[in-house]
Amino acid sequence: MSKQRDNFALTNSVCILTDKDSSNLTRQDLIKVILQEQIERITFHYTALDGRLKEMKIPLESLKHTESVLADGERLDGSSIFKGLVDTGNSDMYIVPDYTTAFLNPFEYGSIDFICRFITPEGELAPFAPDNILQKASALLQKNSGYQLNALGELEFFLLHEPENIYYSVPKQKGYHNSSPFAKTSEILNEMLSLITMVTGNVKYGHYEVGCQDIINSDSIEINGKRVEQGEIEFLPSPIEKAGDSLVLARWIIRNVAYRNGMIATFAPKLDEGLAGNGMHIHMALKKNGKNQMVNGKGDLSKEAKKVIGGLCTYADSLTAFGNTVSGSYLRLVPNQEAPTNVCWSDRNRSTLIRVPLGWGKGNNLAQKINPQQQEPYEIKSSRQTVELRSPDGSANAHLLLAGIALAVDWGVSSPESLEIADNHYVTGNVHQDKAIISKLQSLPTSCSESAKILLMHRKLYERDDIFPHSIISYIANQLQAENDDNLNKRLLDLLFEERLAESRRIMHKDLHKH
Repeated sequence: MSKQRDNFALTNSVCILTDKDSSNLTRQDLIKVILQEQIERITFHYTALDGRLKEMKIPLESLKHTESVLADGERLDGSSIFKGLVDTGNSDMYIVPDYTTAFLNPFEYGSIDFICRFITPEGELAPFAPDNILQKASALLQKNSGYQLNALGELEFFLLHEPENIYYSVPKQKGYHNSSPFAKTSEILNEMLSLITMVTGNVKYGHYEVGCQDIINSDSIEINGKRVEQGEIEFLPSPIEKAGDSLVLARWIIRNVAYRNGMIATFAPKLDEGLAGNGMHIHMALKKNGKNQMVNGKGDLSKEAKKVIGGLCTYADSLTAFGNTVSGSYLRLVPNQEAPTNVCWSDRNRSTLIRVPLGWGKGNNLAQKINPQQQEPYEIKSSRQTVELRSPDGSANAHLLLAGIALAVDWGVSSPESLEIADNHYVTGNVHQDKAIISKLQSLPTSCSESAKILLMHRKLYERDDIFPHSIISYIANQLQAENDDNLNKRLLDLLFEERLAESRRIMHKDLHKH
């Protein structure tokens, strides 16, 4: 990026310029920013049915025009954005900016950008738009239980670049938390972290993950011969609706930063045999009156948290329809790869579907143990405990996945059987190495085709209360069935080694940029 844009990215944000929290931004605030910063255009972003961010650029010709755009949005062809759901004979839709999402575009000087919501010709939120579905699911949970669901994503991705030198080489699968010069793309990761923080205000940390390999072999000329490093950016907990927007924006930023630096970023679930896959783990926590409800007074997991787990166990197999959407997803969900294959949960156990991570429940002010000179303790205002769903991967449709999770949590906290379900699915140890445990546990789907069948079988879990339209469930199932991957792993195992490797790579690399 140019020096001008570097300074722009680091020193400007709509909240800083207005000295207001994003939730309080008004049209007048935004016009003030536009005038003060000599903004030339508004860019509208919106998430289509394919889960990817789209955009419309609107040059600003006058103050009256600016006010009109901010007040009423614009229109577009809904039949192209929601192909198969919106008829071409009645395809006009509105896109209207959500003021709380305003940011200054880090890649294009002179643009103020917004995430938009889809509105029908009748002036209602479009029921089939992924972000609107998520909003409805979150609202249902709050209405039924009084709980707000906070969530955060762990977004893993591969950075691929030309192998410029062999200095400080790293063995395959030894990339976890590497620092430069062993990590060759640390400046790129820094830039991603800076820009995602500026745009979303919601980043916890970034680091390198296990996956690294000197050379990728592929029939795809885009990645063949490239060196690969795996990064991860984890977010801070936020209301689940904001978490969806943050994940989609982060993907957009990661791809743009990579592209502008002559690299490729992909969230593909898997790139090679023996190479770690890209997960998109989702952490969640119930909140009420601003307080985390996931632990009890003794710092142990609360009854409410176990109900959340019971709900997730009930929905787990069908959630793969939104969280594992390509055939390559099911080459990641295999034993001994820190990816789940069965419905179960445990404490701090990375071989299970649901993990209860360390949450400072029984240990805080830990720095005082290392720094005895620190006499004044840090005041802990609320627990940081979460539970983590580990099945989703980089192919996930973020908004629909989070909407499904919200419904799973709603079912769990309102159903008396959810506690018993949680108790029956608790395990200890590495479940992949204990055949007695595995034999008692329900398996996750092993292909897109199987996931589609399960989704259709349990569609009422999602269509209840008109949260997921019938047409969306059918559309997602059709997309999964189009992968035509019945008995995927068995078919691969029946091949000779070289044939299996070639076919596995073809499957892995055909969806480099899904969602």
